[in-house]
Amino acid sequence: MDEIGLMVREIREDGKIKFSTIGGIDAMSLVGQSVRVMLPNNNFACWGVVSFLELQEGLEITKLVNIPDLYVDTGLDRKGLKKLGVDVGCYLVAKHTFRTLGNKEIISGKALDDRLGCYILIQLIKRLKQTPLNIYFVFTVQEEIGLYGAQVSTYKIEPDWGIAVDTTNTEDADEFDKLTMMGHGPVVSMKDADIITNRCLDDWMQKIAQNNKINLQFKVEEEGTTDATKIMISRGGIPSTVIAMPVRNIHSTIGIAHMQDIRDAIKILEDLLKKPPRVCIV
Repeated sequence: MDEIGLMVREIREDGKIKFSTIGGIDAMSLVGQSVRVMLPNNNFACWGVVSFLELQEGLEITKLVNIPDLYVDTGLDRKGLKKLGVDVGCYLVAKHTFRTLGNKEIISGKALDDRLGCYILIQLIKRLKQTPLNIYFVFTVQEEIGLYGAQVSTYKIEPDWGIAVDTTNTEDADEFDKLTMMGHGPVVSMKDADIITNRCLDDWMQKIAQNNKINLQFKVEEEGTTDATKIMISRGGIPSTVIAMPVRNIHSTIGIAHMQDIRDAIKILEDLLKKPPRVCIV
């Protein structure tokens, strides 16, 4: 349920808001973005724009900016912001609207990582109302900063196995080196920086995809991880894996995804939960 974002770290005398990132977010993707400044009670305070010195002054930009170079300009000084109730710890939320692009199957919007996962779980809940199994649908928080929601929920539920429904970066920008591609099916992550996923669950999803003539992509990567890591190392070890939607511009304020990948993931997970594997050794 969480998303990458920004939090107020310092308010300078002239009103410039310096911020800390919540999760991994590229500094360049923030430049010029409109953000809503939110109060601790989640009410809206005012609008701001992400800027930096050279951009503000119209100077030649000679180097890539980093997060410490950026600030939010609200048009108010510190006294004015304090009067509104804006202080250290307040959130800064990028403003984007969900929409389809030129191809109506292609969607764009904020926090597709991991609103897509939430959407898929909701659709599965609707389709599996009559199941005799004890299935838990967990909407975790703080995944982006440490996988904490998954860890505590795993201890609460004590599942036989688990699947993290997440997103992953695409690798289809290069004309020749196309690996993980948007619109070519959901992705099973077999390895990331912290986990080798459960082969039994991976094979089961592959079999379902083949039976339904669904494209399924497989990915081995060196960086990043998901809630599946915390599931696998909880208690005595719980089998887990990841099914992820390919998202372009994934760790920016607006992502791009394909509806067919989402529908295919729903079908694979629905069939898996209707006829789950009996044994999945960690």
